[in-house]
Amino acid sequence: MGKVFKYGDDVNTDVLFPGKYTYTAMEPAEMAQHALEDLDPQFFKRVQPGDIIVAGKNFGCGSSREQAVLAPKYAGVAAVIAVSFARIFYRNCINLALPAISCPEAAQVARAGSDISVDAAAGKVTVDGSEFAAGAVPPFMLEMLERGGLIPWAQHRLAQSRS
Repeated sequence: MGKVFKYGDDVNTDVLFPGKYTYTAMEPAEMAQHALEDLDPQFFKRVQPGDIIVAGKNFGCGSSREQAVLAPKYAGVAAVIAVSFARIFYRNCINLALPAISCPEAAQVARAGSDISVDAAAGKVTVDGSEFAAGAVPPFMLEMLERGGLIPWAQHRLAQSRS
């Protein structure tokens, strides 16, 4: 459960994490400080653990920069809800354990500061008490999210296969 940070369509990876920091901001805390700074300069000061970004169409378009997922995640963002996602950004979210859920109805209803919660397993998004169907996240993706992303999930699977 958290609060909504609301943005529009075509939010690109360069505003999620400015490219000028790609090779200088390497630590999680440092990445977090630059999350969304060109779109929402006060984001890092206002975001709280558990808050959720809600956006329009084509969220995460642009380059495949992993920091575009990591910076908001390290800042405390628990999930991203959008009308739709850029394909590479969506995959990076799963690989790096940040739930990315397409739910057009919730994205249209949510306002900045709304109360929001996500039940990825059940495929439900609740905004200010109204529930919306989002489609359940497949079990293997839930396991990836719970294990911390693709690499920890794969390492676990490998260890299981050896025992």
